[in-house]
Amino acid sequence: MRRAAFVLILVTVPFAQAQRDDAQAARNTVQLLARVKAAPHLDLAPADLTLQAPREGWAVEMVSSVAAASDGTVYVLQRGPDADPVLAVDSHGRIQRSWGAGLYTIPHSIRVDPAGNVWTVDAGSSQIYKFSPEGEELLHIDVGEMPEKSSPFRGTADIAFAPDGNLLIADGYGNARILEYTPQGKRISSFGRPGTGPGELNLPHSVAIDEGEIIYVGDRENGRIQRFDRTGKYLDQWDGLGKTYCLQLDGDAIWLGAHRLDQANGSPGWLMKLDRDSGVIVGLVDSTGTHSVTVNSGGEPLTGTRPDRVLWFRARSR
Repeated sequence: MRRAAFVLILVTVPFAQAQRDDAQAARNTVQLLARVKAAPHLDLAPADLTLQAPREGWAVEMVSSVAAASDGTVYVLQRGPDADPVLAVDSHGRIQRSWGAGLYTIPHSIRVDPAGNVWTVDAGSSQIYKFSPEGEELLHIDVGEMPEKSSPFRGTADIAFAPDGNLLIADGYGNARILEYTPQGKRISSFGRPGTGPGELNLPHSVAIDEGEIIYVGDRENGRIQRFDRTGKYLDQWDGLGKTYCLQLDGDAIWLGAHRLDQANGSPGWLMKLDRDSGVIVGLVDSTGTHSVTVNSGGEPLTGTRPDRVLWFRARSR
């Protein structure tokens, strides 16, 4: 298995490729606050999924991403040096298995594909790994083409799975683009360029694709979600959403974790449920530091939350 130096990053720094001025941030914030005010609050309460240390000295730090599998396992991707980067935990937070020590530079996103395989994305090295649920490495993609930057964040951010099995990769930190690969790891297309106009991207931090092959991109530093067809043709955009960190499709809706564009990373914000066709916020709940979101088989969202928490949002009546 390939190994890379592990770098723990605890400092928040700006990563935007394109220029975003204060006026743009102010306009986006006005739109966001109006949308939040008009949206109903969901009857959900967050509870910690407390990860149980398997040994003395074990510790999780930055929980970058979480992914729920159909068998109830929650996969956690974390950045601390005192635990394996990939943790498979049960509904009680008990560690069932773990792996990945020495493999990552900046662990960033974890997803489970329809077959139950586990995929991870490295924002520091632009390496994509596919694992079996037991942690066996099945595929490795070296995306490459990382620009020279002062920030260690200069690689890929997220991955999604198209209906035909192809892979969509948000190459957000170094290159403002979406890449498409075959299931065997061969690149076949890309779209996107830096900018603030329609179809342009300023840190595409998350990506999702639905059964109709509409691609949703969390265009984080432009404060919006943009939608494209399978060829990369721009369709439309949902403005006024603040820093769009994470996306998760859920039936006719899509979950979004976001906070104000004019505030620092990790600030208080919201976990929002948007109508998948219109982008209207159909419900939200207050949240802070939401870096990733997944939905379990019971329809309950779980989030990877700064600095070191996994939150499970359940109905208050339970």
